[in-house]
Amino acid sequence: LGGAGGSAGNLGGLAGALGGLLANNGEQGGLGGLVSKFEQAGMGDVIGSWVGKGENAPITGGQLQDVLGSDAISGIAQKLGINSATLLPMLATLLPTLIDHLTPKGQVPAEGLGTHDDLLASLSGLLQKS
Repeated sequence: LGGAGGSAGNLGGLAGALGGLLANNGEQGGLGGLVSKFEQAGMGDVIGSWVGKGENAPITGGQLQDVLGSDAISGIAQKLGINSATLLPMLATLLPTLIDHLTPKGQVPAEGLGTHDDLLASLSGLLQKS
């Protein structure tokens, strides 16, 4: 019983960390800021596939670390109480699905994805389904 609560807590923490990445008021400048980071790293087509309709292009943990930077990855891992090596594969799996889910019209909404609280609500629902 205790173990189940722990993993739900980690999911909540992960939702919070992902919200921090994607929220308009987050450290990466929202989804638009994240798209820019991917473009600067030469991976605009990858995040574009997540936002757009159709198949999501895969990404590796290493590529994510290159795009987001070691400091951001370490910060998220620290918040969750795990190490980067554990976090990166989780992010590489969840981030494409999440961005795909949050952009149902196939484009980045002009107003962004909302605040951290807005995102937490949609992320929590999505994470509980998976």
